[in-house]
Amino acid sequence: MRQKQSKQAHGDKQTRGRGETFALRVSKSLVLRFAIALFSGILMGLTVAPVNAWFLAWFALAPLWVLVIKNEKLKIKNGWQNPLPLIFNSQFLIGLAWGIGYHGLALFWITGIHPMTWMGVPWLASLAIAAFCWVFITLWGAASVAVWATGMRIICDSIPQPYTHVLIGTALWCGIETILSWGALFWTSISYTQSPYNLVILHLGQLSGPYAVTAAIVAVNGLIAEAFINRNIRESGWRFVNRYLITATSLLITLHLIGFLLYTRPLVQPSAAALKVGIIQGNIPNQIKLYPEGLRRALQGYTTGYLSLVDQKVDAVLTPEGALPFFEQNIMDSSLVAEVRSQKVVTWIGGFGHKGKSYTNSLLTVTGDGKIFSRYDKVKLVPIGEYVPFEEILGGIISRLSPLDEHQVPGLPNQIFNTPFGRAIAGICYESAFPEVFRYQAQAGGQFILSSSNDAHYSASMPAQHHAQDIMRAIETDRWAVRATNTGYSAFVDPHGRTKWISGHNNYETHAETIYRRQTQTLYVRWGDWLTPLLLVSAGGIWLINFLTVQLSRKQELNQQ
Repeated sequence: MRQKQSKQAHGDKQTRGRGETFALRVSKSLVLRFAIALFSGILMGLTVAPVNAWFLAWFALAPLWVLVIKNEKLKIKNGWQNPLPLIFNSQFLIGLAWGIGYHGLALFWITGIHPMTWMGVPWLASLAIAAFCWVFITLWGAASVAVWATGMRIICDSIPQPYTHVLIGTALWCGIETILSWGALFWTSISYTQSPYNLVILHLGQLSGPYAVTAAIVAVNGLIAEAFINRNIRESGWRFVNRYLITATSLLITLHLIGFLLYTRPLVQPSAAALKVGIIQGNIPNQIKLYPEGLRRALQGYTTGYLSLVDQKVDAVLTPEGALPFFEQNIMDSSLVAEVRSQKVVTWIGGFGHKGKSYTNSLLTVTGDGKIFSRYDKVKLVPIGEYVPFEEILGGIISRLSPLDEHQVPGLPNQIFNTPFGRAIAGICYESAFPEVFRYQAQAGGQFILSSSNDAHYSASMPAQHHAQDIMRAIETDRWAVRATNTGYSAFVDPHGRTKWISGHNNYETHAETIYRRQTQTLYVRWGDWLTPLLLVSAGGIWLINFLTVQLSRKQELNQQ
């Protein structure tokens, strides 16, 4: 009996030993996969400002694709019951790692809101707020990648065709980006990795918005990944060049040729459509903006800048978001509006408007008679920064974290912004990341873009990314864009996305440039994002056909038995 128990104990010890060896092997494999996914996400994060290595986007997603498609399910052997490897082996966490690398690096500028001691927030609390904002928005974006990776694995698990994988993967990514754009947090679409340097490919946005650029990047990456997965392995080595890599190269070239044809179309600019616009970059630091010194500098700087631009014979002047941080009546009593009445030159002034018991972040058109001609209220507000999400539920908690008043409210989504020069397309700061805001106004007859932003308190990478967003909106709508920011980068952009002038960062500047009002309507402006639904329907149809084929095959096998 003792001998039998001894043998049993020895066997259990060997089983545990094999299980522990297996666990160690699995853990190393999972750590490697996680590291590869994180590193490739970081590569994608390097495509935007401040690095702007845009070309990395065309292969930085491929490693994640390979990991998702080739990530085989691990089997528990020899009775080893530790579930940890199965958890870390999930496609969800591999996608999360890639998303953390990409979104975390691209959005690191968010930490620039610290310190907020000038607002009365203690230093440590300010650091906690900045860290919370960065971590939360990073995980929000990373979760979308994790959902994509999980969906890819589930859907493609029973579909062996590589080209079908590419179609499904592209459709899923575009679909998830579209859903994100409906919400309050949306900035790091992978389409903006190509702005401002690859203007040729950005012209695909004229066909179906930024999702056309996203689809191009995902499809090329998917084909490169499938080329690696389906490489021919031989005794002498392995051959990577196959039909999938050839297809990827052909697709990349073809898409750039289409973009080039759109990019090289001449701009028809009749003199009757010309409009000379001036911008004032006030350079009022957030630390003093709402205090007497900041208010004094704002009134002086914008009034002086306005007069300087009037001397240059401009037709209108654009100021940044919140240039005069007052309500309408106080703005009308300001020295700036007094000069507008005197000089008779139209000015767009960033300020606040009343909306019931709340207020809006607004852009006011003030005409030469000193009256408000029109008002645009910001639609897309920054969560926590400009309003409290789920205020009824979380208001008490989040209001203690938020340094700003939570009573700011959004404007109506269907606003029309008329001006004495015709209908304009208005966008205030954060709205630059939401293409539908601009598409709607362009479809309604907007002839030029007025982008008014603050962008203060951040490193130069944030306004550079913001400028990249406005370039995309100008191309998609085929409109001239005028950007006025508080601290930079202010700019003038033509309908091909070419920056005609751009300011310095953290400088006080004024500049005048002639733009042209346009009434063209791109395919995207007329039809919106038609590509994503087409991809989703096509991918769904192919999946359904494959599913029915498999079911029919199984039924025939059962009948034969």
